[in-house]
Amino acid sequence: MNSRIVEAAAELATETRRRLQREEEQRLVLDPYPLPVRWRPVSGSSWITDLDANIRRLPPGADAEPLDLSGDRDSIGDLYRSIGSRRLVVLGRAGSGKSVLAVRLVLDLLRDGTRSGTDPVPVIFDIGAWDPTAHTLRGWLTDRLLRDHPYLDRPYPDRRSSPDGSPAVALVEDGYVLPVLDGFDEMAEGLRRRALEELNRTSLPLVLTSRPDEYATAVRPAPDRAATPLKWAAAVELADVTPADLLDYMPRATRSATSGEGSWRRVLAGRTEPELRLRQVLSTPLMVFLARTVYGEGEAGDPRELTDAARFPTEDSLRRHLLAAFVPTVYRPRASEGHTRGDRTRQWTPERARHWFGHLARHLARTGRQRQDIAWWQIGRSLPTSTRALAVAAVSALCVALTVWLTNALISVFLQEITFVPAMTQGAALGLGAGITCGALYAGMTTFGGSAFAPSRTRLRLRPPGGLGTGRSLARTFAARFGAMLLAGLALGVGVSCTTTLQRVLYLDWALTSSEVLRVLATDALLLGLIFGLAFGTVFGLTAMLEAPLDVSSAATPDSLLDANRRAVRSQLSVIAPALALAIAFGGELITSLLDPLLGPLVWLPQDAVVIGTVGGIGGGLSYALCFTAWGQWLIFVRLLLPLRGRLPWNTDAFLKDAYHRGVLRRTGAVYQFRHIHLQQHLAHTSLRRQA
Repeated sequence: MNSRIVEAAAELATETRRRLQREEEQRLVLDPYPLPVRWRPVSGSSWITDLDANIRRLPPGADAEPLDLSGDRDSIGDLYRSIGSRRLVVLGRAGSGKSVLAVRLVLDLLRDGTRSGTDPVPVIFDIGAWDPTAHTLRGWLTDRLLRDHPYLDRPYPDRRSSPDGSPAVALVEDGYVLPVLDGFDEMAEGLRRRALEELNRTSLPLVLTSRPDEYATAVRPAPDRAATPLKWAAAVELADVTPADLLDYMPRATRSATSGEGSWRRVLAGRTEPELRLRQVLSTPLMVFLARTVYGEGEAGDPRELTDAARFPTEDSLRRHLLAAFVPTVYRPRASEGHTRGDRTRQWTPERARHWFGHLARHLARTGRQRQDIAWWQIGRSLPTSTRALAVAAVSALCVALTVWLTNALISVFLQEITFVPAMTQGAALGLGAGITCGALYAGMTTFGGSAFAPSRTRLRLRPPGGLGTGRSLARTFAARFGAMLLAGLALGVGVSCTTTLQRVLYLDWALTSSEVLRVLATDALLLGLIFGLAFGTVFGLTAMLEAPLDVSSAATPDSLLDANRRAVRSQLSVIAPALALAIAFGGELITSLLDPLLGPLVWLPQDAVVIGTVGGIGGGLSYALCFTAWGQWLIFVRLLLPLRGRLPWNTDAFLKDAYHRGVLRRTGAVYQFRHIHLQQHLAHTSLRRQA
């Protein structure tokens, strides 16, 4: 047993328990008391589950007594421990409480005194984001652990402790993580059966939640294939909330037990068709939560209106009404709100909040397998690729042009050698070349490379770490980063040479033939391409060797990950900018002298070294920080462009955090999600109808 892995597992267990306890409180699960959730064995065809002998993991010839798979919320931990295979499938219709039950299971298994140091740590993973055709289960679990628990990327001093020196890999590979895979039904339909096949190739203990129909479709036998249930797994199905549960719960949850004619007791005790219809709608915890929120304390409406047969003739109309009323209710102005939430929330009216949530919901609907995660580094992708590429081009051009103009202004002040017009045209030419190149690079990376510019999990440390979090040697780390940035620098040099040559032709009115102009262009492109390429490759390669895991000592939240990446980008820029400036200034002299016998005469004046070195260092560093990092794109796209278009508020991070506290969003590790997929789909559908 490796003591370091056991220690990492204990740390993960502590963080997981703390996080989920806060989530239970935030979701009002315990207020006024947990809504009763019960389950029963899955009924229907025998091919839905494995054989009892396999579930119990009995030896050949042993008698397989059927498991007692009935119970309620308080016994979910005992139920799981009674399953010999430690594999469980929880089925339930939409809104039936599967996710909340998964949270309760994890907390029960992590309860003080019930977990030994060698027991696996239960961790909830949103399986809807897994693509089994692209990632192995263990690889995907490791990646999710690193996203939500960055401290698990700290390398072991002894590389033999883990295949790549990372505790996250060791925890997954050595069976110290119990995956609680929530939302199987949210996977793309074509991936579900493949996902089950991948799960069946492993022997990992696990828990899987799904809606019954989606799971049955993935498992169901066909003429060309046998049934493929999750092997060794017991299966239970969540039962509906009973009328007796509602009669006890709703008056206490809404604090209306003693109110008059509008009390929930009167509404729920009736026998008319509208009252029976209402009880059927409120048979899932999701609808109970919406109803208690919309018709709760204070300025809430009268629940008797829910039995208006003319207004709500069907169960579906009741569900749509509760979903539609939820956001306006939680954003309804209250007398105390200005003192508790700050002046900025005065602009977060119900209508604006619904509009902004609609944009986020539509964005998620377009992102395929990641459709539930509101990740701050992906929100900018709701803008078209062309718009983002133009924004990158404009920002890069501005960074470079301003750097040139400021540098020339300082040279002019101290040396009085530069006139205004040449300085302005030079800045415009260099900025235009850099902008076009960076915009084209971004468009290519996004369109063909599928780059999402995920947040960095590293920071710079001036002393090389004892081991890299990625587990690769220093030489391989340097080579990988050097190659990528060499190509980027070559492209930047070629782009800048084209626009500077055009500037010289137009401004200086060169009396050269077209062939001579092309020769000058080719020479400048080769020269600047090599200077920028080698400088960028060397500097970024060396900084890669100095990277260490982010100093995040606890589980990541959206806010903490954003702050950590902001600090990481700033520290990178403080090192990269001067290093690039020096590398370009002195590297230019070296490369010019080496190429002079072949392409000469070539001249690299001190003024060229100062201007081009400063432009490459400061302008290139700023362009990288703002356009090719997750934090930079958050700043440009989410804090600037989307608010300018009215798609999101100016302070989007504060809005998302406030929405979490209001109960519209939930927090899953480093990302937000809508409280339920039904709410997300309703907001997306409503937003599309408003646009139409």
